Amino acid sequence: MKKLLSFAALSLMTAVTSVKAADSASEVFTVEKLNELNQLHDVTLSPQGDVLVYGLKKGSSSKDNHLYKQNIKTGKVSQFTDNEKPESNVLWADDGQSVFFLSSRTGSSQVWQQSLNEKTAKQISDFPIGVNAFTFAKNGQVFALSFTVKPGCETFDCTLAAKKMDEEKKYNIRAYDQLMVRHWDTWATDYKEHLFVAHVNKDGLLTQAQDIMPSWQSDFAGISQVSVHPSSTSLVFSGKDSSSKDAAKDHAWTTNFDIFEVALSNGQTAFNLKNITENNKAWDSSPVYSSNGRFLAYKAMKTPGYEADKFTLQLRDSRTGKTRAVASEWDRSISSLAFAPDNKSLYVVAQDVGQKSIFSITPEFDEVRSIYNVGSNGDISSVGNKIYFSRHTLNSPKDIFSIDNHGDDLKQLTDINKDKLAQVKFADYEQFNFKGWNDETVHGYWLKPANYEKDKQYPIAFLVHGGPQGSFGNMFHYRWNAQLWAAQGYGVVMVDFHGSTGYGQGFTHSISRDWGGKPLEDLQKGLDFIVKDQPWLDGDNACALGASYGGYMMNWIAGNWPTRFKCLINHAGLYDMPSFYQSTEELWFPEYDMGGPSWGKENGSAKGKVSPDYSKFNPSAYVNNWQTPMLVIQGELDYRVPYAQSLGAFTTLQRKGIDSRLVMFPDEDHHIRKPDNLVVWYDEVFKWLEKYTKK
Repeated sequence: MKKLLSFAALSLMTAVTSVKAADSASEVFTVEKLNELNQLHDVTLSPQGDVLVYGLKKGSSSKDNHLYKQNIKTGKVSQFTDNEKPESNVLWADDGQSVFFLSSRTGSSQVWQQSLNEKTAKQISDFPIGVNAFTFAKNGQVFALSFTVKPGCETFDCTLAAKKMDEEKKYNIRAYDQLMVRHWDTWATDYKEHLFVAHVNKDGLLTQAQDIMPSWQSDFAGISQVSVHPSSTSLVFSGKDSSSKDAAKDHAWTTNFDIFEVALSNGQTAFNLKNITENNKAWDSSPVYSSNGRFLAYKAMKTPGYEADKFTLQLRDSRTGKTRAVASEWDRSISSLAFAPDNKSLYVVAQDVGQKSIFSITPEFDEVRSIYNVGSNGDISSVGNKIYFSRHTLNSPKDIFSIDNHGDDLKQLTDINKDKLAQVKFADYEQFNFKGWNDETVHGYWLKPANYEKDKQYPIAFLVHGGPQGSFGNMFHYRWNAQLWAAQGYGVVMVDFHGSTGYGQGFTHSISRDWGGKPLEDLQKGLDFIVKDQPWLDGDNACALGASYGGYMMNWIAGNWPTRFKCLINHAGLYDMPSFYQSTEELWFPEYDMGGPSWGKENGSAKGKVSPDYSKFNPSAYVNNWQTPMLVIQGELDYRVPYAQSLGAFTTLQRKGIDSRLVMFPDEDHHIRKPDNLVVWYDEVFKWLEKYTKK
């Protein structure tokens, strides 16, 4: 039986490598350096498995964003594209001799093709409206493309005419007849993202495209949710049915995404969309045809209205027409899936005990086998017995690796930030566990300060993740990067409390209807445990901080654990639960986690008792206990947690005479995305921490 290298052993190897690198390191890690890092995107492997093509953006604000190709055998890397406009949505031609991509180098976003041996690309589409994204059949003859159009328009000219009329209007209003009226950071408009089909003509060009869903009143789920049959006879996609206004009326409070299959033929003028998951009222997602066309795989949840339910692999046999759940007893939720080259098994990625791990699932035997379980992995492709993937960890940004399908022969293929990080000293980290709520095992991570010296104590930055069904796992984050706090001289502690993902569905589900219960107890016990276990952590000199649900927890801690921390930092935190429900956009989330709408009529019906959660776990109900200084930060374009929540918290703090500061970003949403704003965000956070932890 093969010996598997354990996570602990791999962590030790990483730590040793980190120590060796740190011997010559002299620079601390800063948010400016984070913004300057090279960033991988569009990692793609040729069908023959001999060449990698990937995008490399040389810094968050950089215009140097091109494609590179790397020979698998020799490791030789060369720049593939050099136009001033970047490329995205990279896909290989089936013969492995060229790639397709999107670029706006002639004005609007169109599809281009470039041979591996050529320095220039050929434009193969020239639609009057820009292409949002695309995919195609294995033979490259049928393309699925997404465009933003006006529902009901049968031509691009119709959409263009409608836009012109809108521009000529002398008034400016928004009017709606049903939800959703806004999403994330954008108000809904009359224009929606629809899926089109185009056939390549005799010259290899795309000149005509047909909307397969012209009457749909909303967007479909995006090109990542589309798969074209290898024989070009059909395609599948995921979306919420909006073929009429009546069908779309419940989109704000349902998670019922379905898989639709559409038969294809050249020259057709009408499309029949068949809902193949109509019987499942929960979430169906990520359809993928096998390369031989026999099977369709996708992932599905069981519980309607619950966005954090477990995604289980589903397999549909085209010969029998039957669909079944595969390895349904496996207690992990699939995030991505891909068929292995032999079509007899699938490679999936799932969160697993603080990692985002790679597994193999064999449907014939319902067998699940772990392949690689260190760090956060993705971008999976495979040829023969080799798997290629990207990986990042708490002390290393994303790079490309390969491994065989037994989990052996791990190789790092790229080191895209070798020069930029040569002098940077990263902090050591370790995963720990303790007995949390009900004496159940809870996991977390700590990081030592980058300038750690033995026999000294260090203040604590206690990071609380959002979601709440999420995790601050073994990942290199571009928003909440734990290394940045460690570089400032803090010991970083992160606890995956009850409700976190990757520890089984029961553990994840346990936070629903208990936002302020089990999680708070886990955070309390986790902090008590770690300051005793790691005496270099100064338990009397700690600040807590979090965003979204983590921000909610800052407000909750202020009222229910008010004397533990020197300071709190609340980014986009929920303050008043009834008003949050009435102003957020994805109503299915509070309706499930809080037990229904804020007035208590479950699922919007006239029946049902009032849920106590909106008062029982409402931070604003406990403000009489507030006393801890708090920094409140938010983006004004945040429609998930509208900024009035932060105004409510800050108003309370000021009125009660508690030291507090409000920092608003007018051009940011639920996240801080712009590099210059991110620098300011961290500066505000570090100044607040220093104010209360510096002795």
